[in-house]
Amino acid sequence: MSELPEDRGLVSPVADADERVIESALRPKTLDDFIGQSRVREQLSLVLQSALRRGRAPDHVLMSGGPGLGKTTLALIIAAELGAPLRISSGPAIERAGDLAAVLSTLQEGEVLFLDEIHRMARPAEEMLYVAMEDFRVDVMVGKGPGATAIPLDIAPFTLVGATTRAGLLPAPLRDRFGFVAHMDFYEPPELERILHRSAGLLGVGLPAEAAAEIARRSRGTPRIANRLLRRVRDYAEVRAGGEVTRELTRAALALYEVDDEGLDRLDRAVLGALMRKFGGGPVGLSTLAVSVGEEPETVEVVAEPFLVRAGLLARTPRGRVATPAAWEHMGLTPPPDAMFPGNTLFDQSVINDTAGGGMEDR
Repeated sequence: MSELPEDRGLVSPVADADERVIESALRPKTLDDFIGQSRVREQLSLVLQSALRRGRAPDHVLMSGGPGLGKTTLALIIAAELGAPLRISSGPAIERAGDLAAVLSTLQEGEVLFLDEIHRMARPAEEMLYVAMEDFRVDVMVGKGPGATAIPLDIAPFTLVGATTRAGLLPAPLRDRFGFVAHMDFYEPPELERILHRSAGLLGVGLPAEAAAEIARRSRGTPRIANRLLRRVRDYAEVRAGGEVTRELTRAALALYEVDDEGLDRLDRAVLGALMRKFGGGPVGLSTLAVSVGEEPETVEVVAEPFLVRAGLLARTPRGRVATPAAWEHMGLTPPPDAMFPGNTLFDQSVINDTAGGGMEDR
């Protein structure tokens, strides 16, 4: 089979849709099939079994954690375990209280409503949700100005499943109305290997243990990334090796897709490279760092930084972002004599002085 050109980087809408179908097919359908998050699974199982025995809708569920850890999958599983219909929406889609009222008023009894990124919901809708969650009622405003009247409208008992990547942005009144709050942790490599073997079976890909370990090690503790890398390895194997996956082929495929031995991708290395080569390792503000790599500050803060901080390659300080000794080593660079990083006396004293003086970094 001839090799495909290296520059085929554009993805058609049809191909993108196929990827979503494949990703959906890889999702586990029951709690028993769900790998990892053992404590959350056990707690959630008790909540659901108790509700089924009582013949009532279970308490509202809030799940927090980074992207790709299984929050949407668990929402689908909750509906399946209850044998209930599932309605899916998201916080950004609910811009007005009327948008939420339209959704709530059409819910069936026992239906599960999944709101992704619930922390981004508009404040008026959020306040309406308080009453809906607690009393299964919405107050619809009729008229404007002094003559406006609130008409209470009863809604069917339902279960709200909220998901958020930033639990700290949720107001306390909303958070307190959830009967069960679960925090999703990052996965350990052995758990990711189990997920990869399951996914490989569904995709019809022969995946040796050493190849699975290679992918798991580079997946940043995230099943979504692990499955995405598995599909790219499969593509590489089909085009260049007749479909046979080996450890060496896996390493070659991941190198082609710019995923290094520690799971850093192009953006991660660009951020670290700019921080070291252009700013001597920092400290440097987020906005300045983002401009230097041609990205929006939010992209750097939300996409790259969480993993870099968790991997011990980046530190966030009152004065800005700082590369750690491990980052210099990983990038194969030598820090300048006056480089500041955690553990360095100059750095530690600078942080103390900035904190005492209320110094804030440039965003």
